[in-house]
Amino acid sequence: MKEKHLNLINGKWVKAASGKILQSTNPADSDDVVGEVPASGKEDVDAAVAAARAAFDGWRLTPAPKRAELLFRAAELLLKHKGELGRLVTREMGKILPEGLGDVQEAIDMAYYMAGEGRRLSGETVPSELFAKDCKSVRVPIGTFALITPWNFPTAIPAWKIFPCLISGNTAVFKPSSYTPIAAARLVEIITEAGLPPGVLNLVQGTGEEIGEYLATHPGIDGVSFTGSSAVGERLARLCSGIEKEISCEMGGKNPIIVMDDARLDLAIEGALWGGFGTSGQRCTAASRIIVHEKVYDRFVEMFTAMAKRLKIGSGLDPSVHMGPVINRAQMEKVLGYIEIGKKEGANLVHGGRALNYGLLAKGFFIEPTIFADVRPEMRIAQEEIFGPVVAILKAKDLKHAIEMANGVKYGLSSSIYTQDVNNTAIAERDLDAGIVYINAPTIGAEIQLPFGGTKRSGLGRKEAGGRGGSLDMFTKWKVIYRDFSGRLQKAQIDKE
Repeated sequence: MKEKHLNLINGKWVKAASGKILQSTNPADSDDVVGEVPASGKEDVDAAVAAARAAFDGWRLTPAPKRAELLFRAAELLLKHKGELGRLVTREMGKILPEGLGDVQEAIDMAYYMAGEGRRLSGETVPSELFAKDCKSVRVPIGTFALITPWNFPTAIPAWKIFPCLISGNTAVFKPSSYTPIAAARLVEIITEAGLPPGVLNLVQGTGEEIGEYLATHPGIDGVSFTGSSAVGERLARLCSGIEKEISCEMGGKNPIIVMDDARLDLAIEGALWGGFGTSGQRCTAASRIIVHEKVYDRFVEMFTAMAKRLKIGSGLDPSVHMGPVINRAQMEKVLGYIEIGKKEGANLVHGGRALNYGLLAKGFFIEPTIFADVRPEMRIAQEEIFGPVVAILKAKDLKHAIEMANGVKYGLSSSIYTQDVNNTAIAERDLDAGIVYINAPTIGAEIQLPFGGTKRSGLGRKEAGGRGGSLDMFTKWKVIYRDFSGRLQKAQIDKE
């Protein structure tokens, strides 16, 4: 069934001014058209920004607990529609159904969590050094935000941005990826059903090339929250810094799992399979590098390869399938290109490396789980983000050597170590240069109540998600208030005569 959706501008569902449309197709079956959306242009962005700005004063003056009631209703509606939305995510993006449902569950969790912030949004009250004077700090909204999201988590990542943005009292213009616009449209439809006032949340569909940069740099936009590639994020950050615009960028990763000689290999292999091949490797936190102690290296490669060979590839809607397609032909060709690079660099291709285009897989963009062994740290497949089901295995002499290799890339998003030695875990926690460190777990699985983001080329600006230092810091600014009720002039820091 093909779904048809529109832009949402000032509370009304409208076509693009140009009348043009974009189609979204199922990456497991290119003949399956999931739906169509407007192909927006600059005129549509202008209208959406104007609507968001006009709605800002009314929304920021709405008491935060009242804003929270709307978010709570949105959470309840998302929960009601979880099955439908999960299947849509799987059909449009390609991840297997349990992952599609998990994508939606993250949105539900974030809606509930941020609804709770409506009765917190805490600042601090401190004593004054002067008589009859009080001092406090409060969070206040920033204004109108551009929220720009990728295709790999078409429900979760938008929710990570929309709900903290709205609970903080901001308004928004949301531009999802043009590869997964239908899941994003359904998310917005459900949120607006909860009763948002017109203009508070606006949706403009379209390509990044046509409207992404225009939206981010629009003079009516006060802040930008972007998730996507490092190259695009860094460009937007440079542009926004030149016009003094707040921006947060969550970008790429080349994430390592360290497997020490005392690790439980069965657990490490299970984690490496999930981290490397979950979502077909299309996560910024995917475990694309496995750094294994030399004493267990050969055994690990053998066991890991044997397990990878058992993974069933196919449509994510098939409950027996372990791994779905990559998002489209361009991504498939990019991944296959990196596989050829790995072979030319001299890495040992121990499994996979091929596109699967026969039988039920003939109309999709499927790639075998691919494993390279004997990978050297300077190889491109060990340095560059591939964003596909390709895992590079490197050999380490000891923990120090493993951490040096783990840190020896331009990214620093997520990292992991498998070991039974508590001292090794302490050293890894201290020395791994990454925003996230896992102990005896893979590099994926962040929870929404803590900040999410990385170092180096993995992240710029404020972090995503909840907790101290998370997205509320992105979507609010601090105001300090001093109130003197002494009835006379008091001079702080001035010595008495």
